[in-house]
Amino acid sequence: MTSTDALRFGLVGTGPWARRTYGPALQTHEDVDLVGVWGRRPEAAAELAAARATTAYDDVDALFAACDAVAFAVPPDVQAPLAARAAAAGCHLLLDKPLATDPAAGRAVVDAAGAAGVASIVFCTLRHSPVSATWIAEQTAVDGWFTGRADWYGALYAPGDDAAVRATTPWRAERGALWDVGPHALSVLLPLLGDVTGVTARPGPGDTVHLLLRHTTGASSTATLSLTTPPAAGGVAVELRGAAGVVTMPMGGTAQESLAVAVDSLLESARTKVAHPCDVRFGLRLTEILAAAETFLASAGAEPRLGE
Repeated sequence: MTSTDALRFGLVGTGPWARRTYGPALQTHEDVDLVGVWGRRPEAAAELAAARATTAYDDVDALFAACDAVAFAVPPDVQAPLAARAAAAGCHLLLDKPLATDPAAGRAVVDAAGAAGVASIVFCTLRHSPVSATWIAEQTAVDGWFTGRADWYGALYAPGDDAAVRATTPWRAERGALWDVGPHALSVLLPLLGDVTGVTARPGPGDTVHLLLRHTTGASSTATLSLTTPPAAGGVAVELRGAAGVVTMPMGGTAQESLAVAVDSLLESARTKVAHPCDVRFGLRLTEILAAAETFLASAGAEPRLGE
């Protein structure tokens, strides 16, 4: 697409992610016309719309009617029902991760998108970052991966952190690292090792969760997820081990750069009618796996006390 046939985009959400990442990326994309913003707080929508030289909508369905595509930067359980409405209105979907925390809600978005024939992307940052996406593509062409690990050690809610940060994203504080950074880990492991056929989970300190995954290829993997890591211990690492040796994923780029690639992918999918690997169905699969892990955590018996 060229700037002469730019897609009309709406933005749903007014929080930090909308202000700092989605708003700038959509406003500056040459093939996007950012036609409006809607938020649950009208005053915040008006402020963001003014900053991005667009229109604040009081009615979300009116925004959908004015758009060809909608980007979502709201909590997952707010996103899912709104995304289903947007799809029913004929809008292509640029969705944040996780798609939903309830598989049934995620499935409703899949059904709505399928019925309307709209394109969709679930924005998992590393799947769209040129550096990591290139590495993932290279490793999927290699046979014989035996095991892998994906570790997301975040310090967003580390002890002593600013309480104002917690207040801006209460759903993260409530649902923890499993749902916030879990989609990132899975979005890398699944294309490399195959779909997940089994998952177990155990809690660690703070909101830390340790996952053990079995994949369709026969490989296994682990994921350690945390938002309460001490700042000096934070970081992200992805590693594969197999017949080809040991490889680690390089990191690079910004969230805005990755989002611009995700927008390009959505435009291409809308034009060609070819589903993207990170479409809404992939987002649903991530939700199903994480929900299974959450159920395991809730139902697991007390750990045996060793040495007593």
